Amino acid sequence: MPLALLGLAGCSTTPPSAEDTAPMAVAAYAPAAHVADGQPPTGRPREAAGKALQTALPPGGTDAAVIVADPEASAAANKQAMEMPSPIDLKDADLWDRIRRGFAMPDLDNDLVRNREQWYASRPDYVQRMTQRASRYLFYIVEEVERRGLPTELALLPFIESAFNPQAVSVAKASGMWQFIPSTGKHFELTQNIFRDERRDVMASTRAALDYLTKLYGMFGDWHLALAAYNWGEGSVQRAIARNQKSGLPTDYENLRMPVETRYYVPKLQAIKNIVSRPESFGLALQSIENHPYFLTVEIQRDIDVQLAARLAGVPMEEFRALNPQMNKPVILAAGTPQILLPYDNARLFIRNLADHRGPLASWTAWVVPRTMRPGEAAKVAGLDEDELREVNKIPKGMLIKAGSTLLVPRDGVRHAKDVSSEIADNAIIALAPDVPPGRRTVVKAGKRDTLASLAKRYGVSVAQVAQWNRLTPSASLARGQRVVLYLPAKSASRATAKSTVSNDTRRIAATKETRRAAGKSTTRTAGAGKKASTVREAKADKRGDSKNASRTAQAKGRVVAKN
Repeated sequence: MPLALLGLAGCSTTPPSAEDTAPMAVAAYAPAAHVADGQPPTGRPREAAGKALQTALPPGGTDAAVIVADPEASAAANKQAMEMPSPIDLKDADLWDRIRRGFAMPDLDNDLVRNREQWYASRPDYVQRMTQRASRYLFYIVEEVERRGLPTELALLPFIESAFNPQAVSVAKASGMWQFIPSTGKHFELTQNIFRDERRDVMASTRAALDYLTKLYGMFGDWHLALAAYNWGEGSVQRAIARNQKSGLPTDYENLRMPVETRYYVPKLQAIKNIVSRPESFGLALQSIENHPYFLTVEIQRDIDVQLAARLAGVPMEEFRALNPQMNKPVILAAGTPQILLPYDNARLFIRNLADHRGPLASWTAWVVPRTMRPGEAAKVAGLDEDELREVNKIPKGMLIKAGSTLLVPRDGVRHAKDVSSEIADNAIIALAPDVPPGRRTVVKAGKRDTLASLAKRYGVSVAQVAQWNRLTPSASLARGQRVVLYLPAKSASRATAKSTVSNDTRRIAATKETRRAAGKSTTRTAGAGKKASTVREAKADKRGDSKNASRTAQAKGRVVAKN
């Protein structure tokens, strides 16, 4: 059984004096021993190869590599683990051979598997990039898989989850090599805060993933269903099984109705397994990976800058971050991340250089904001530029920093002499809120001659505030009746609302009166015009009547004359 042998150097949250530099403890990973019958697996890897580092320590630095036995392991196993493995014990010089010997899952053979085999075979460059990334982590993962007595196919799962990229993030916010979503990561005790995200931590995420897969296998008793549940969720698989049972259908992986991604999930793993088993059949050549630890675990006792740690170890920043991808900030807090991973040979160099280092180890520290502040105010208190504060703490514009938030700020020897406590390192959060001014939101309408300046003066606020609240420039003009948003104290807001109401009522009354006056004039004009028209009509009628009368008189006279 592989055992965890931790190098301890008296870690403490309270730092030593400024002149001291912290020693580091080193632990390495060796091949696994056999699991004792009936012994429950522990949650840690075996670390026995660290004994080889003792000759590399600086004079007087023996405390930096104290190897102690795993308290969870048996005495016999501890004794075995304290000894360096011989080449004969390693059996396989190449890690791929060791993986092949541990295959234990039933094979899946269908068209989807062949489809994925063809997909990978047609992309040799992609397969090469994946195996290059995997070479950093695969030995450790195989150690953990074998220690738990699990099939080594599980060590290949990051190929299809993330292509062995510990920085991978999915559209569902799944993160890390094993692709944990936030809620599942929290359930398996993967810390996620402003300083670190253990979903990306190589060792912590591997422990959590294998815990989860073991649990799923215990639920379903079938590795194909367990893998489907890892991708789709155990509840979804249980419901799919229940549907088939109700319909009298088979309940194995191939007969369940599931999303396309889950339908291809196990065939992808089977395709990778087939390629690892016989790469030449697919025209591929796998990069050789030594059956040997790639990295060592170095215990740290003091906060240290990421850049300084990489420089002391003599590794490029890209390589340091590949082994320590959980870091969210430019400083490593010893209380929260008491160990870092370094390439096997660079761990020795790190210890030597750290012993010789003089000066501060960390230029950043954590500061808990005592009250709600604007970023500019917080930057002034912390002693740095506002833009830099926003950038390092990922604070967007237009936001307030709420009381109790933890910010990363420059460290000085007076205010921030001590390292960050474990309480802050493990529980730090940053809470932001929109920078909305206090008071009640009030809407007023601009008058004919109103400007931003006149409204600001009327309601006791600044022109800049009115412009900001309405997304206008301070010199912007206002149209009559334009709605203007103001944030005013309750009393002022009530008065403003009353004024606005009175003003609106006044305008409505004035408009009504004007309408009535206009209507009255119109009625008068209409009546006068009607009277005049009537008079004209009457005159015309009289005239026509007179003509008719005259005609009738003339006709009568004619008749009289004719008669006579």
